[in-house]
Amino acid sequence: MYIYKTEILPVSTKFFSDKANEKDAEALDELLNRRAKEGWELAAYDYMATSSQIKGAFIITFKKEKMQ
Repeated sequence: MYIYKTEILPVSTKFFSDKANEKDAEALDELLNRRAKEGWELAAYDYMATSSQIKGAFIITFKKEKMQ
């Protein structure tokens, strides 16, 4: 059985595009590596833009074995 942890990682403000940029990807890598060191494994992720397409976020779900 697994336990799950979902986090929201806001991205930098966008004015002309709702796409993530290199700085956003680096922040995502940092979070993934930090959680991996804690024993979490990436289960799912998505990028969600706001309706105004100015500010978005990564939604990341991690999992790890539940200790019995």
